[in-house]
Amino acid sequence: MSVTILDREMYTEAAAARLLRIAPSTLHWWLEGRPPRYRPVIRVEPTGSRNVTWAEFVEAGLLRSYRRDHDVPLKELRDFIDRLRDEYRVPYPLADRRPFVGSGRRLLIDLQGRSQLDPEFCLVAVANGQIVLTAAGEEFYERVDWSGDEPASWRPHEDPVSPIRVNPLVRFGLPAVGGISTEAIAGELDGGASLEEVADDFGLDIDAVRWAQSYELSQHAAA
Repeated sequence: MSVTILDREMYTEAAAARLLRIAPSTLHWWLEGRPPRYRPVIRVEPTGSRNVTWAEFVEAGLLRSYRRDHDVPLKELRDFIDRLRDEYRVPYPLADRRPFVGSGRRLLIDLQGRSQLDPEFCLVAVANGQIVLTAAGEEFYERVDWSGDEPASWRPHEDPVSPIRVNPLVRFGLPAVGGISTEAIAGELDGGASLEEVADDFGLDIDAVRWAQSYELSQHAAA
C-alpha cells in the first residue's frame, strides 16, 4: 500500500464521525484543534479541510478507543504523538504498525514516560516482565488489518469476530462484507428479500448477510 492511499481523502468529517460513532465536533477538534490556543491532535497543523484522509481516519479510530470510557488528555497526547512523529519520521505514526509490535513497544514505553502520559492512556505496559498492549492499544490494533506496516482495513463493528471491514479500496471506504456494502445488503432485506435470497443475489453466505444486517441495525440504533 502506497503513501498515496494513506493520504487519500476518503470521507467528509460528518461521514467519518458517523462511522467512528463520535460527535462530529469532537472529530473536528482532533483534526483541526481550536486555533490559536489548541493545536490539532491528529494533524501536524490545521489545514482547514473538512475531508478526512485514510490515515487520519485510522488515527481517529485509536482516539475513539480512548474516548469510549475516558476524555482524551489532549495536551499529553499531542506531546506523545509529536515525539512519535519525530522518531518514525511519518506524519501519522499511530496509523503505523511499528509502534505496536516488537522493539516498537520498547520505544513506546520510553516515549510514554517522557510525555508524562497518564497510565490510563498508555498504549503499552509492562506485565510480568513483558511489554504488552494495554486494553485501549489492543482494541485499536486488533481492529486494523495491516498490510506490512500500513493499515489496509479497519473493523467498524464492535464484535471482534465480525467480518465487516472499512477498506479504502473497496466500495469507496463504506463498511462492506465480501466486497458488498452493508448498506446495500440491508436495503435488500428492508425491501422484503429473505436472508437466503440476499445471500444468493450477492454470492455471500447467510452468516455474512446476518453480520451486515446486525451492523446496520446497530448503526441506526446509535444514530
